[in-house]
Amino acid sequence: MKKLIRGLLDFQRHTLPSYRATFARLAKGQSPDCLFISCSDSRVVPNLLVSTDPGDLFTVRNVGNLVPPAVTGAQHSADRGEAAAIEFSLGFLPIEDVVVCGHSSCGAMKAILAGGNVDGAPNLEQWLAHGAPSMKALRQNNSLVGEGLPDADRLSQLNVLAQLEHLKTYPIVRDRLAAGTLRLHGWWFDIGAAQVHAYREDLGRFVPIDETEGERLLTSLTEEPPALRAVQ
Repeated sequence: MKKLIRGLLDFQRHTLPSYRATFARLAKGQSPDCLFISCSDSRVVPNLLVSTDPGDLFTVRNVGNLVPPAVTGAQHSADRGEAAAIEFSLGFLPIEDVVVCGHSSCGAMKAILAGGNVDGAPNLEQWLAHGAPSMKALRQNNSLVGEGLPDADRLSQLNVLAQLEHLKTYPIVRDRLAAGTLRLHGWWFDIGAAQVHAYREDLGRFVPIDETEGERLLTSLTEEPPALRAVQ
């Protein structure tokens, strides 16, 4: 807590003056254009990774960047908190893109890989069950995704793709994709290298977002409507 309080005081003394106009504008409402779903891991800091300001991202964070699928034939999922965030952000904010971002050395993936049993944490065990499709994909071992990585990191990349599929079980996501007003993106953060990777559907794997890949992504966003790029 000492670090937090000192940091808050430092923000008030040195950073806040340059952000006063921003917060005055944001007090009237928010208009983020991206829903960013990432892990709660303290080493993953979305706004730092993508150099965004307050108001730019609508962020959902949880253990393992998991997205519980919507209940079949219903509007809600087994986890109403995340379902509510999805419905609110896509239904009431100008969101055009959704990013699911996994990361290396993920404790949740290691737990799933070990069987998903966590003594003394029944809620965590139940939550990690949403990673079962990712574990199934890893066992099938017929994908280029995560090739050459440790099993936990490979599972983490496969998990990103599984959560994108879970997102598509939500009526509002399906409707927005069909209307061409939404794009889904799979990202993965290599903590040790401080490098973000993006899933390339045409290559069947994640690739680093370096200068060349970044320019390619920017060009694709400019040239193609969201309906034509369900996953990047």
